[in-house]
Amino acid sequence: MVALILFLHFNKMNKYMNILILGSGGREHTFAWKIAQSSKCNQLFVAPGNSGTAEIATNVNIGVTNFTAIKELVLDKAIDMVVVGPEDPLVQGVHDYFLNDDAIKHVSVIGPQKAAAELEGSKEFAKEFLYRHNIPTAAYESFTKETVEKGYVFLETLNAPYVLKADGLAAGKGVVILNDLDEAKAELKSMLVDAKFGEASTKVVIEEFLDGIELSCFVLTDGENYKILPTAKDYKRIGEGDTGLNTGGMGAVSPVPFATDEFLNKIEERIVKPTIAGFKKDNLPYVGFVFIGLIKVGDDPKVIEYNVRMGDPETEVVLPRLKNDFVEILQAMANGTLDKIDIEIDERAATTIMLVSGGYPEAYEKGKEITGIKNIEDSIPFHAGAQIKDGKIVTSGGRVMAITSYGNTYQEAIKKSYQNIEKLHFDKMNYRKDIGFDL
Repeated sequence: MVALILFLHFNKMNKYMNILILGSGGREHTFAWKIAQSSKCNQLFVAPGNSGTAEIATNVNIGVTNFTAIKELVLDKAIDMVVVGPEDPLVQGVHDYFLNDDAIKHVSVIGPQKAAAELEGSKEFAKEFLYRHNIPTAAYESFTKETVEKGYVFLETLNAPYVLKADGLAAGKGVVILNDLDEAKAELKSMLVDAKFGEASTKVVIEEFLDGIELSCFVLTDGENYKILPTAKDYKRIGEGDTGLNTGGMGAVSPVPFATDEFLNKIEERIVKPTIAGFKKDNLPYVGFVFIGLIKVGDDPKVIEYNVRMGDPETEVVLPRLKNDFVEILQAMANGTLDKIDIEIDERAATTIMLVSGGYPEAYEKGKEITGIKNIEDSIPFHAGAQIKDGKIVTSGGRVMAITSYGNTYQEAIKKSYQNIEKLHFDKMNYRKDIGFDL
């Protein structure tokens, strides 16, 4: 009997898995690219996926928050693991949905439960968590439509620039930084009273501005143990020199050259450890990826925000540097055995440049044919807002494709990405020509 139990356990740990990825962006194409390399993956599905995932997996046209249809797919295809890419299904409780249904509760879900996903679902919740666990962050207060006048008064106590954050999910666009006090007051009114970001801005967090250079830290956790992935830095503004409107991200580099061993140690001791300990203290069930948006102020790291999933486009530079079998890591996260894994990192730098639709992040047209993809050499094109239509790959979103390259230095990697971008074309294609400029 004991032998049979051991055999079944061994078989479960070593069997080929049917895996479902939820999402349709560059992050999810990168997940699929990495999972498809694993000998432990049997069948790979992506819902809804894009033109890139279609080449290495089976796309299924299901929305990421259509939990009923996801359940049907999981049962129909005998899915063993669901890897959640974007934040919406996590904040809406997809992990809890699986745990509460006898038919699918055996399926491993990589992504925190709803209570923990509030770290991204609510800026105020995240700030309260940071304060409660003495994790360094900017001073703040939060306001509603009813307290907008108090918000004006609080703004007057701060020095410019002024940072206003919609409390809820606003697709990465809910943060506004302004230098003029009157403009900041007008923006606060627009967010709270005029519902500029809809439900997301029924509450607004106003923060002190932290002056420094930003970077992203990615942590894997099984709820008990953690592993830190390579650092990355992304570029959020649409314009060269970090000017213009915020976007979902225009490019990224990894590793971050200014993140010395001493600085990385400060991140782990002051931020990562108290974050993971805080999950346990606050009873926030967390199996998944923790994105910690940091800023280096002087020689010290402070937290700007948490995301409860991998960042995009940082995933497109972090995962390519991971030498491990990704499915083994995901299994360890699901089984609570992450402490048994040694993370192996490619010493080379990786960079990615995001190609976007003309007009993005404001109005843009879709359906533009993308040509030249087959001419790319020595770079990896991760598809994002791109779909197959009538046998052609066409644009379907604002951020269209991320061109990732390796190099002995980040400068060398960036050069390769730009050389390959010259081979690509779609109508009104736009991209930043200065990624890495500030390093």
